[in-house]
Amino acid sequence: MERRVVEVSVGLLMIAGFLALLILAFKVSNFSMYGKNDSYVVTAKFDNIGDLKPRAPVSIAGVKVGQVESIHLDKKLYKAIVTLRIKTQDNNIPTDSSANIVTAGLLGSNYIAITPGFDPTFLKNNSMITETNSAILLEDMIGQLIFNSKKEKDPEKT
Repeated sequence: MERRVVEVSVGLLMIAGFLALLILAFKVSNFSMYGKNDSYVVTAKFDNIGDLKPRAPVSIAGVKVGQVESIHLDKKLYKAIVTLRIKTQDNNIPTDSSANIVTAGLLGSNYIAITPGFDPTFLKNNSMITETNSAILLEDMIGQLIFNSKKEKDPEKT
């Protein structure tokens, strides 16, 4: 009988450990449990999304309010259309807000930061954020720095 109690308790401990690892994996992978009922969809068009990926966070003032659901290309305008899934509890985002692709740290991953506007009407399901700012690419900045430094050294070649 005593051996059976030890076996059952070890089994329960193994199950608890497996569940803890599963929860940790969901947290690390940025997987969200947002369902269709407790969130709404907003889209935004960007000229360049850099390294933005689906499931990237969407934040306002550093507070996560949603995540990127999908990214696809508008074949007529050649712009990236980003679909954002926002939590229903955060349904007071003004319609004149802007969406910016920013980088977490110097070489971190990209995410979307929404800067709220002042319009008294709010975004709702299937709304579009019209004011967007594309990702600032480190490679482009380095290229411009090199080009400008060459231009200053040889002003007669330009």
